[in-house]
Amino acid sequence: MSKFWSPLVSRLKPYLAGEQPKMANLVKLNTNENPYGPSPAVLDAIGRAATEDLRRYPDPSALALRQAIARRYGLETDQVFAGNGSDEVLAFAFAALLKHDAPLLYPDITYSFYPTYSLLYDIETVEIPLDAQFRIRPSDYRRACGAIILPNPNAPTGTGLPLAAIEEILKDHPDQPVIVDEAYIDFGGETAVPLIAAYDNLLVVQTFSKSRSLAGLRVGFAIGQRPLVEAIERVKDSFNSYPLDAIAQAAALAAINDEGWFELLPSQANFVFARHTEQSGEALARRLREQAVIVRHFARPRIADFLRITVGTPQECSRLIEALDAIL
Repeated sequence: MSKFWSPLVSRLKPYLAGEQPKMANLVKLNTNENPYGPSPAVLDAIGRAATEDLRRYPDPSALALRQAIARRYGLETDQVFAGNGSDEVLAFAFAALLKHDAPLLYPDITYSFYPTYSLLYDIETVEIPLDAQFRIRPSDYRRACGAIILPNPNAPTGTGLPLAAIEEILKDHPDQPVIVDEAYIDFGGETAVPLIAAYDNLLVVQTFSKSRSLAGLRVGFAIGQRPLVEAIERVKDSFNSYPLDAIAQAAALAAINDEGWFELLPSQANFVFARHTEQSGEALARRLREQAVIVRHFARPRIADFLRITVGTPQECSRLIEALDAIL
């Protein structure tokens, strides 16, 4: 700890990003990246955007991209916010919508950025335990709170809620903002976007990193009724007027317009969450790594024996199975 640190810094527990190792013949199944590349139209758009015009600032409102997202979901442009990855969109939302006198509620096993942002913004929180099958039960959230955030499908468990369950939570908390983090929704879950018209307390956050194969460019967005989006805009414009660069805007616009390349898979996420009955999760992750297969292990209560394994290409999945056969 440095004597120059503010008191806040010493209290923070920063988010630990998934490992990005440099290994030969690596099978990387730890960060839920799409095993297939982005649309050729995206690569073409990046090339066309990489000109001398990069000397100029990008559109601070990402208007063209927001218009395209709004068209896709049948919404107004001013109901869409675009930012530098869904992580930054969530960070702005935590500051804009989730800090209140009563505590913020979220699952006890969930995206680990939630406690990180709560510490950063000094937000009181209550973690709501998942049930024995690692599912979110809407009735468990039927309690006093200032706001609610939950992923659907949840991460790292991969379990999803039907739209009726999300609506139950919204109805139970008409005076509190509810954020539904839909990073994996395109893999087969049921998006909450159709509920936005009826519920002024709902904000839906999505990303281009997973289903659109743009993790390397960092593009995310939020959708909700205008007052919620305006709150996030006010925080963003008090922090960074130009969070989404010109190349990222061009690439994301091409990605959302290329529906022919976009593929929906019959699952609720692009990963599995599994354990072995006799081997510890830590030991399995270590032994897989020795064979250049990287998966994600969470050393946390209740899930320490589980591994979250991204669905890779057929060749990568075969390498995983071969490595597991050799280990087990």
